[in-house]
Amino acid sequence: MKIKIKKTISHSLIWGALMLCGSSCDDFLVEPDRSNFTLENYFTKPEDAESVVNSIYESLRSTTGGGFNGAPWMMLEFATGLANTDLGQAQNSINVRNLTNSSDNDYGAAYWTSSYRGIANANLAIAKIPGITMDESRKQQLLGEARFLRAYYYYNLVRIFGEVPLITEPVDLTSPELYPEEASQEEIYNVIVEDLTTAEASGLPFTDETGRVTLGAVKSLLSSVYLTMAGYPLQKGNEYYQKAADKAGEVIASGEYGLFESYDDLHSEAKENLGENIFMVQFEPFIMPSNWQTSIIPYNKGISQYSDETGAIYANTDFVKSYEPGDKRTREKEFYYTEYSLSSDRTDTVDLGGYYIYKLFDPIAHLQTTSSGLNWTLMRYAEVLLVYAEAMNEISGPTPQAYEAINAIRRRAELPELEGLSQQEFREAIWREKFHELSYENKTWFDMARLRKAYNVTTGEFEDFVGHQFSYGPTLTERELLFPIPTAEIRNNEKLTQNPGY
Repeated sequence: MKIKIKKTISHSLIWGALMLCGSSCDDFLVEPDRSNFTLENYFTKPEDAESVVNSIYESLRSTTGGGFNGAPWMMLEFATGLANTDLGQAQNSINVRNLTNSSDNDYGAAYWTSSYRGIANANLAIAKIPGITMDESRKQQLLGEARFLRAYYYYNLVRIFGEVPLITEPVDLTSPELYPEEASQEEIYNVIVEDLTTAEASGLPFTDETGRVTLGAVKSLLSSVYLTMAGYPLQKGNEYYQKAADKAGEVIASGEYGLFESYDDLHSEAKENLGENIFMVQFEPFIMPSNWQTSIIPYNKGISQYSDETGAIYANTDFVKSYEPGDKRTREKEFYYTEYSLSSDRTDTVDLGGYYIYKLFDPIAHLQTTSSGLNWTLMRYAEVLLVYAEAMNEISGPTPQAYEAINAIRRRAELPELEGLSQQEFREAIWREKFHELSYENKTWFDMARLRKAYNVTTGEFEDFVGHQFSYGPTLTERELLFPIPTAEIRNNEKLTQNPGY
């Protein structure tokens, strides 16, 4: 049984929400706890160690979701210029899409608060678990999970907001870190790497069907972190491209993961935490359902058992048409869908008037249950292959191993294999493949900021981020390389400095 306890340890920037649950993070029975506890009397038993680590996972769910107000995850998609919406009241989405974003955007506030909530719980776990008498190997694994999750939250924060407070110890009302200063991006990345390399040596299994942190997830995230450190803003270059290639190569060489044969498996509950899925946010229908389904279906077309059809996000037509001719991913109900049967008569199909996102679609929920148990994918094997190909190309040009990594993805898409490319041609081919393969998975904007490049969907070429014009008009400026620090945080902490242009 899962018991949810909240204990405020600071202001809204940093507070811990302890989510107590059983050994599987996939078990989502929740009820309020009626007892009281203190930090001094709580961390005494092995079960306490398990529960505080489980609490860190809870914040992963905070930025998913949907409905008539949109959802925080959409922030990173509308910022690419590759997404559209029919939801007029979702002003947070519209402001990001039109590049009129401000620090009052609730999406940015959700990323900030949920990340620091997860970090607060990770800090508690890392500080308190070593003092608990329990099986030593399990203790080290739990500490490894906490380190990974803290690194993940900081990795999002530093890429989204730039310089942010770096808090690595529990904070209470007497702590000098109650109103912390910002740390440099390099300092934050150094802690991320330290956490991940510590987690790498903590005895985690390479895979785990329950959805807990694994060694494969640690190495995969570390490869992504190194790739980002090689590019902007740190620009550490070839040493870090080599590190990225090495870590991605270890994941590939393990043989523990592989590409799904069918794209349908990307949104199949039966394949969650398996195969291509390296790390996911866990959901369970009717208990802790995922709730983005009403956002990825068209506005009031009558195709779903859900009563709310919001049209909150769908793909720009120009982007879908930028895929190569014959690309399987653009066929109906592979990555996108343009028609669907009516809920009132499943023998009658309606044209939806656009390209909606099928890779996130739960047919069972829409046709029958209106309660989706689909997990949200944070990392999958296709991304690792592309990280490897990109990093290897930067070090050595297009090697046979780099070609195989990208061609495995292209073979699944039923596209011709690449060959005979120059380093620059291969570089842009990898970027293009990442845009097309990882579309609408919260990856594209991070790549744009890391590369300082944007994809011109009309020409198929890459151009500088600053000055890139979206196909529907707005033009990126330097300020869009970061999101604004939320207004409430600036007001609460005078040591924070708003990002330029906001």
